[in-house]
Amino acid sequence: MKILIDINHPAHVHYFKNIIKNLGQNGHEFLIISRNKEIEHHLLDANSIPFISRGKGQSSLFGKVLYFFKAILILLVHVNRFKPEVIVSFGTPYPAIAGWLMRRPHISINDTEHAKAHHLLTDPFSKSILTPSCYQKDLGEKQIRFDSYMELCYLRDNYFTPDPSILDQLDVAKGQEYVILRFVSWNAAHDVGHSGISLEMKRKIAKELSNHVRVFISSESELTEDLKKYQIKIPPEKMHDALYFAALLYGESSTMASECACLGTPSIFLDNDGRGYTDEEEERYGLVFNYSESLLDQTRSLEKAIDILNTPNREIEFQKRHQKMIDEKIDPTKFIAWFIEQYPMSHQEIKNNPDLPSRFMDSR
Repeated sequence: MKILIDINHPAHVHYFKNIIKNLGQNGHEFLIISRNKEIEHHLLDANSIPFISRGKGQSSLFGKVLYFFKAILILLVHVNRFKPEVIVSFGTPYPAIAGWLMRRPHISINDTEHAKAHHLLTDPFSKSILTPSCYQKDLGEKQIRFDSYMELCYLRDNYFTPDPSILDQLDVAKGQEYVILRFVSWNAAHDVGHSGISLEMKRKIAKELSNHVRVFISSESELTEDLKKYQIKIPPEKMHDALYFAALLYGESSTMASECACLGTPSIFLDNDGRGYTDEEEERYGLVFNYSESLLDQTRSLEKAIDILNTPNREIEFQKRHQKMIDEKIDPTKFIAWFIEQYPMSHQEIKNNPDLPSRFMDSR
């Protein structure tokens, strides 16, 4: 089978890398096309995944419109040359529209309810839409639910082994605890209307938490001079090792909050919209703590961070919660790989038997 996968965000590299490996071992042929927005190409190279670039996006409205048509044109050219039997992306419009125009089925995977523009421009052109079972919207007959989180595609212990040498790279002394603060740029299409954590509050958070533990900051946008002393300086592909050994993650990234849940590290996530998966990771497992972007919640979340750091036997308690989650969730890599390999029969099989994905509970 020929499979085209489109990468539109750094997280998508992680979502798909083990799926590509799994299906590649079964003899399937791939064409990977990737945007060059942030560190997608760096991560693909780090994972030895060959790819074709579809260039950088634009920040202005006019630039976004131009890039929209440019990306579709690039995909049309490669779909015509490669002739894939199926196209897969993480809720990205360009491959969905290109597939529709070329009469090639597009499988969309999505876990972000409020990405309205992407849903509007992707769902009508997709044949199947895979979502976690905690996804809060009903997308109709195209939707297939599976009981897991996308971050388990690469952070289950059968895919990920934490590397303790990251502590040397961070220059963290033996027994010294640290937290990671994650600030996003709020430039994505679904970020319109968000303000995030205020600069004043970022300074306060860094200062107050540094009274308890070492503080590192990972930021998509440029940090002010006074915050640069906290900036984390590690290769991007080593971030999951750093998250595993951290005492806490505090920030604006839903993906990194969920990554921490999948690693057993507590996290605090601030966003007015929230996510179905981070809500479940709080309500069902107590691994993520969700707050809005309001000034009151920014203060309350800082208090919660300090409370977590002062929790007795914190590491043991959160590992218990993490193990409960692992025991209850399927291996999404195995499930998605099966769904692609058996497509389109897989879609109908699950419609006939919605419990079918549960057979991917034990990957060993």
